Order: sequence, then C-alpha cells, then structure tokens
Amino acid sequence: MLEKTNLLDELCINTIRTLCMDAVQKANSGHPGTPMALAPLAYVLWTQFLRFNPENPKWFDRDRFVLSNGHASMLQYAMLYLTGYDLSLDDIENFRQWGSKTPGHPEYGITPGLETTTGPLGQGIMNAVGMAMAEAHLAAVFNHEGHSIVDHHTYVFCGDGDLMEGASHEAASLAGHFGLGKLICVYDDNHISIEGPTDLTYSDDVAGRFESYHWHVQDLGDRANDLVALFEAFHRAKEAKDRPSLIILRSHIGYGSPNRQDTREAHGEPLGEEEVKLTKRFYGWPEDKKFFVPEEVLAHMHKAVSRGRRLEGEWKEKFAAYRKVYPAEAAQFEAALECDLPEGWDADIPVFLPSEGAIATRSASGRVLNSFASKVPCLMGGSADLSPSTKTLISGSHYFGKERYAHRNVPWGVREHAMCACSSGMALHGGIRPYAATFFVFTDYARPAIRLAAMMALPVIYIMTHDSIGLGEDGPTHQPVEQLASLRAMPNLCVLRPADANETAHAWRVVMRRKTGPSILVLSRQGLPVLDPSKFSIAEGVSKGAYVLSSEKSGSPHMILMGSGSEVHLLLQVQEKLAEDGVDARVVSMPSWELFIEQPQSYRDLVFPPHVKVRLAVEAGSPLGWRQWVGDAGDVVGITRFGASAPGKENFKRYGFTVENVVERAKRLLKSVDSGLTSSATKKL
Repeated sequence: MLEKTNLLDELCINTIRTLCMDAVQKANSGHPGTPMALAPLAYVLWTQFLRFNPENPKWFDRDRFVLSNGHASMLQYAMLYLTGYDLSLDDIENFRQWGSKTPGHPEYGITPGLETTTGPLGQGIMNAVGMAMAEAHLAAVFNHEGHSIVDHHTYVFCGDGDLMEGASHEAASLAGHFGLGKLICVYDDNHISIEGPTDLTYSDDVAGRFESYHWHVQDLGDRANDLVALFEAFHRAKEAKDRPSLIILRSHIGYGSPNRQDTREAHGEPLGEEEVKLTKRFYGWPEDKKFFVPEEVLAHMHKAVSRGRRLEGEWKEKFAAYRKVYPAEAAQFEAALECDLPEGWDADIPVFLPSEGAIATRSASGRVLNSFASKVPCLMGGSADLSPSTKTLISGSHYFGKERYAHRNVPWGVREHAMCACSSGMALHGGIRPYAATFFVFTDYARPAIRLAAMMALPVIYIMTHDSIGLGEDGPTHQPVEQLASLRAMPNLCVLRPADANETAHAWRVVMRRKTGPSILVLSRQGLPVLDPSKFSIAEGVSKGAYVLSSEKSGSPHMILMGSGSEVHLLLQVQEKLAEDGVDARVVSMPSWELFIEQPQSYRDLVFPPHVKVRLAVEAGSPLGWRQWVGDAGDVVGITRFGASAPGKENFKRYGFTVENVVERAKRLLKSVDSGLTSSATKKL
C-alpha cells in the first residue's frame, strides 16, 4: 500500500531518470524524454503491482509488461537492471551498441525480462491483447475452484503514436468486446510528437473512444508525479474485473529539463551534456556523476528478487496441490506450455486419393486441421471473418468470447492486422499454438505483425487461401500477384504453397513441428487434381522444400520444369507434351524455397543437377526471385500485372498458363540454350 511519497521513492525515481538520460547521452542517440516523464509510473507499477521473478524471467504465472512505445526502451532497461534481472550497469552504458543487451528498441530474446519486440507503434498494444486472451483462455481451461494456477495481469504503456495507429484500435475494440479484465493500459498523453505538438494532427476524445469500446477509463490529468494517485489508479483498474482498463495520464516529456521539457526535441535526441547537468541540478543530483546508482536505491529495488522468489515459490506450491487433485490436467498444462505434440498426433491425417476428384487445397487443409485438432488442445485460432472460406473452424469447439474463454475458435472480425499481432501475443504468452487465416492478398494488411513474428521466431501459423488469379470473379483487388515474392523475401518466414491435397497434409506436418519461426500455408480456392501418393515421394519431398515429382525417362533431363501450387499440374501436362517431341523433361514441385535452402548442397544438386542449364519456372505470381533457381539461362512464366475479374480458368488462359503457351516457352528456351538435344531434334521443335 502506497499512502505517501518518501525520500527513498524520490531517490529511486531520479535514479531511473538519470540512468536514462546518461545512457542516451553516451550513445548520442535515443529517446530520453518519455523515460524521464514516466519514471514515477514505472516505479509504482514495478514496486507495488507487477508480479515477476528476476531470477526466472520465464516463470509462467508472472504478470506481463509491454512497452508499446518502444522508443522509451531505456525506461524498461533501467527497471530491469534495478530490480535484479541479468542486466548490468555495463549493459546500460552500452545502450544501442553492437551486440549489447540493450538495443535501441526492445527486442525479444535479447534482453532478459522483455516480453515482446516493440518499436513499430501499435504493435505492443496488439501483442498485449493477445497475451490477455491467452491468459483468459488458459484460466478458463485449467483453473478450478480453490485451484487457480493461471492468474496474472498484462500491463501496457503506450503513447500518442500508438493510439494514432489504426491497428491499435482494432485490438482495443476486440479487448473490450471480449471483456479482458486483466488487461491494463496506461496512455502517456504528453502532447508531443516528433513534428511538434500533437494538436497538429490529433484531437481525438480518447476517453470517449475507449469507453465506446467498453473499457474502464480513468483520466488522471496532470498527475504523472503523484505516486499515490498512480497507485490508486492501478488499484481501481485491477478492481474492474469485467473489462479492460485505460489510465490516461498527462505527463511532461523531458520532465525536469529546463530547456527541453514539453518540447519535440526531448522526444528523440540526447539532451546535450550541458542540459543533462542542468536537469540533474533540478533533480538535486550530482551533476558530474554519470550512471550513478546510490547504494540504498539498489538495495531497495533489489527487494524484487526475494519477493519474486517468494511469489514463484507460492505458485509452485499451488501447482503441486493442483497436480495431486487434477493429475491429467496438470500434465496437459505442462505439455501446453511447451506446445509439445503428443505421440500419434498426426496418425489420423488423411491420405487423399485421385479417385476423390479435384480438391481445393484450402478444403484439404480444413480436413487435415480437424483430423488432429482434438489431439493438440493448445492449438487455437481463427479467421478475419472468413472461416467458411478459409476452412479454419475447429469442429466441436465454439467461438472464444466473453464467458466463453475456454473455446478455441477465435472470431477476429475483419481485423487482419490485429488478428496476426494478437496471435503473436498468444504465442509469446505461452500455452497456445496460434493460427490466423484470411485471403492471401490481405496479408498486406498484416505484414508488420508477420514481420515481427519472424523477427521474434514465433511459431505462429498463417493459413492464407485464394492464392492466385485462379480465385476468379472477385477480380484484381482479391487476387495476389506480388505477395509470394514479398513474403519469400522476409527472413525466417517459411512459405509453403502445396500443389495438392497430399502436399497440403504434409505441409501441415512441417508447420506443426516447426518452432523456430512463423509459417504460412498458401492455399488454392479452386479444386486441384490429387497427386497419387503411391507414385510420388510427397512426404519427404515437402519436408525438404522441393523434390523431383516426375522424373525424366533417360536419367539425364534435357530440361527442368519447376513450380509450386496449382501450376505443378500444368507442368505435368507440359512434360507429357514435350515428350511427344523427344524432349525428356523433369518436373520439380517446389512448395517451399526456405525449406529447400536448408537442405545440403548434395540434395539440392540431386534435384537441380548443375549441368542442366535449361530450366523453366511456372508460377501464377510475380517472377521475382525465381532467377536463383532457373539461372541466367533459364526463363520464368509468371505474372507482371494485376489480375482480372473473370472465371479462374479464363484468367489462367488469358495470362498464359496453358499447356500450349508453356510448351512454346520451353521450346524457345531449348533452342537458345545447350540442352543436350541433337541438332536434328532441336530443329524439330
């Protein structure tokens, strides 16, 4: 209970402020103003409310803290150092330097105690909503009366820029609709942006807007230095158990700086040596001491270590008691935390037969998903109001929602960006393996969230359907062209575009086992022939990213035909047609470039023998990137303009994805490159 401010409180707060100023000044780069303004807020939260254990930053039932305004990273680093995490004063002094544990913006996996990577504004709020959703779901699934093993809050600091980003409001709307009562957000209303006063661009009624989202809202006014008011606000927010809370706080950026307080210069540049001294004088701080931490401050703040040890110990006792009463659920809970796949999880994945006729890979995906969903209870996700089209509903489960937190189908609504960023939050929280689905073209709405998931190596699964001009009449606004090339360019994102139902089944095996980053399944709307599993090595081939689907007859091909998805079937027809003219071609199905690149060179050379220079790639998307596989002498049949509103088959015809056109392109290539064909055979082409 905090009833009044004492000198030790002030000493701790000014230590936080001066550490932040000194670190930014030494780096000659950074954002000092917000940490200086929010030091009292951070101090109250970390010493009075936040439940954490510095000795075990991954303790499951800790509270989560997200600094959505990630440019204020030094504030979080100062708090982590002072409360005893594995962060030293040297780390603080190395702020923003190569290889340091204190990068310019918070980076998940670099700094102990950080819950997520933030910096692109709005992302942290969305991640936090996902974390709160995960907590609500796991609590509903595992808690029993007298045995609450999942019981923690998610706290967020955000600024004007976060709330200017529209995506943050997608997530705020969801949080209010779902009644996430353990989500508490503090909005730093400092009236300053990089260009100047926020009234240049921003006059929203923030309180009214969040009240309309069904949030509990408190406007504290100009009380950023009133520790008692801050304490009482957090206390009231925790009491509002049926809805998320927003605390609006009018702070003064660069607080205490005689010449920089409440100016745009305080936002994103060092104060300057002289201004740092003047500000320290205002705080009553030794002006010439840099990175000075009084012993009594460190002793006081380090009490967090023993407190955290006690809190985790108490939770472990709770869990031990839970295990005695609910042993099966305790085992399921522990498996969920690791997202372990149970033995035989994929035993019921269907094997598709050609006799079933044409099957859209989106439909095959839905059948595969539901073949194992009941065996993998940590799997949870949904679609941006497109589940009937993306085939992503888990059978036997209802929609997640207020008073329905135990269910696994998430109704995201038409909120692609929030869907993907909240899914990242769920993955970061732990205990859930999230998936998110929409039409492939709409990955553009969610790209920043996908990028951060890749950066953080989160095992989120994206299910993206309607993968090409083949979707037909909806036209170019819904037909992806550049998306495959764009997403393949993203580091640590595994893109899989299966050619049929069986490749789709094995693609699911790949993504479920992959824990080192996000994966994206790119699936067709239109029906595709089923590749005969008795004739092709599909399982091994998909896991390796590319494989010889149909071999040449002679053992040494005249040319290699390669592609992904629906175009693979076209290549098989082209192979047959070329054979009539004496051309012995190999067909390579290439569902995933990323997986193929991971294979040893010896395997890659088996698929693409270096001496075979005549190579033709066919894919209904941008040709960008294919040159690395076809080589300088090869060719690519792709799409370099937007699609059209017409039946899918007509689109493929108009855009050149026909046997006749591809055969003609192949023959032209054979004539221009040494293929091993005799001169007489070449003349016949």
